[in-house]
Amino acid sequence: MKKFKFEILKKDKFARLGRIITHRGDIDTPTFMPVGTQATVKACTIGDIKKTGSQIILSNTYHLMIRPGVERVRDAGGLHEFMNCDLPILTDSGGFQVMSLSKINKIDKEKGAIFNSHVDGKKFYLSPEESIRIQLGLNSDIVMIMDECPKKTNDYEIINKSTNLSLHWAERSKKAFGHNPHKALFGIIQGGLFKDLRLKSLEGLLKIGFDGYALGGLAVGETQDEMFNVLDDIKEYMPEKKPHYLMGVGTPTDILGAVKRGVDMFDCVLPTRSGRTGLAFTWNGRVNIKNNKYQNDNSPLDPNCKILNLNKYSKNYLNHLFNTNEILGSMLLTLHNINFYQELMKAIRLNIKNDTFDEFYNKYMDKL
Repeated sequence: MKKFKFEILKKDKFARLGRIITHRGDIDTPTFMPVGTQATVKACTIGDIKKTGSQIILSNTYHLMIRPGVERVRDAGGLHEFMNCDLPILTDSGGFQVMSLSKINKIDKEKGAIFNSHVDGKKFYLSPEESIRIQLGLNSDIVMIMDECPKKTNDYEIINKSTNLSLHWAERSKKAFGHNPHKALFGIIQGGLFKDLRLKSLEGLLKIGFDGYALGGLAVGETQDEMFNVLDDIKEYMPEKKPHYLMGVGTPTDILGAVKRGVDMFDCVLPTRSGRTGLAFTWNGRVNIKNNKYQNDNSPLDPNCKILNLNKYSKNYLNHLFNTNEILGSMLLTLHNINFYQELMKAIRLNIKNDTFDEFYNKYMDKL
């Protein structure tokens, strides 16, 4: 059985072409992970997801601990067997959802996050040890440490306190993870928009030692320029031989800008959520398929798309599906968007390989 490994194949300035090796399969980087929050990528089968070229998906600890519960998934043989997925799976720790979804939550240094379920109000305790226990029970391939993900604020003391807490929890997460050579444990760099706190967080995580390093606490309301500034502040300090993961990001231009600054891994609900609401991503920009101007447009969203004959469906027809609330519209547009994101990642990798990433970046940064 293969051990987790990361290798860099080529660099174009800070942009990196690489490969993550797992016992479930290799992952070409930069990579985009479709989000399967509740053990499903909404409106898609795993077979269809694989046909887009997706090599890894993300699932969510917070949601799965609430429904159906880790015991039920574990007893089914683990998350891969439960959802019929033979791709590698990354599970996030649940910290972001505690912040964003729970109407009532409390953070305790030793007990972790104490919160009420957004489903039925039931009280839960999510400590670093419990988050790791759940993720190991789910049998995910890449496990994320438990961190606190604070809301965006310019209050230095709030972010400093949160950064210190996340480092304390990182140590406990590493200890709880134990020895699992065929899995990976990623640390999460916090620190808000403050360079010194980001570097303090990274330094602390490097001392503990992880298989990969994620940037958390972004995609929480900051501007794209603010996010890029954080990446610029830290890019020269990130460990060269470990994968860099920007959590919860993002738009196609977010991805382009982050790859330019050394990021290898991405996830975001945007392509699937947009697909369910009628927004398509294309090489010529975004298309709101519900717009009346598409009622007589019999051209496809992408005439060059060959996956599952998506290019056989016209904008006219897709407009009709959405305006009549037919579920097929959501299915087709979601798959189209995931396929576009994977085409984008493939093009990014090719241009890094060919030393033309800057030209590709300049061509599409204002277009997508």
